Amino acid sequence: MSILSDQTRPVQRWLARAALSLTVSAGLLGSALADTQRSAFRVCADPNYLPYSSRSGEGFENKLAEILAQSMDLPVTYTWFPQRMGFIRNTLRAKDPQTQEYKCDVVMGVPDRYELAVTTDPYYESTYALVYLKDSKRLGQVHSGGELLGLSEDQRYDLRIGVTERSPGARWLAKHGMYGQIAAYIAQSGDPDEYPDQPIQEDLLAGRIDAAILWGPIAGYLARRAGADKVVLVPLQSEPGVRFNYAIAAGVRFGDNAWRDQLNELLKQNSAQIAALLEAYNVPAATGHGASSAGTADR
Repeated sequence: MSILSDQTRPVQRWLARAALSLTVSAGLLGSALADTQRSAFRVCADPNYLPYSSRSGEGFENKLAEILAQSMDLPVTYTWFPQRMGFIRNTLRAKDPQTQEYKCDVVMGVPDRYELAVTTDPYYESTYALVYLKDSKRLGQVHSGGELLGLSEDQRYDLRIGVTERSPGARWLAKHGMYGQIAAYIAQSGDPDEYPDQPIQEDLLAGRIDAAILWGPIAGYLARRAGADKVVLVPLQSEPGVRFNYAIAAGVRFGDNAWRDQLNELLKQNSAQIAALLEAYNVPAATGHGASSAGTADR
């Protein structure tokens, strides 16, 4: 055997290992690409959860899904399930028993860093808001949380403010000694045909309560439907011990980091459309620990 061949053997072995590595890498890449090839933008959603989603596509999360799907040139499909305990287990993590494929791939609205999913970058941040009828004689001059707390005892006396149990609104009223003004509602009735905070909204519009403290998108949608001439919406400021503002993102399955990253890019590319969508649905936007006045019904 020649000296030349002995000298080239290590190089040949290195080239062979490199070729094998490239082959394996190409195979893995091809597998990854196959896994991410999508025939539809598959959404997990509640069919009766306005202002977020509905089977008829009226919710702003329906519209957001359409915006992102259009960017991917894909149709939107849905797996419907009530937004109750077990929602993620029965949608995002559930497989079709016949195909063994996951039923859907994304939940359009979850809290940032949600413990049951991998979340995208937040695409909006909102805040809880005080909502009352514009013709209210006692609340007509209230334009901030501080002004509500500053009402005299006579003005507060039989005031009734609707809040859900253990919500930031309930904690805030209790913190400031307004126990007697709390009209408590259960957070979820278990009725799949009931949209979020439906009893509070109905009681407010019927005059059975004087005001309500609702999560921003719900408060904004109520004001949008009722009309600015009927309802006043006052975004509330977070304070020590009570947080009102929260960031919202989209959620995907654990391990679907590439899909999460792709969604992040789509959210960035469509940020102007998303901002316009949220404004159209009257979602009050939070900035830091407060909220802007944009998106309120009384601007």
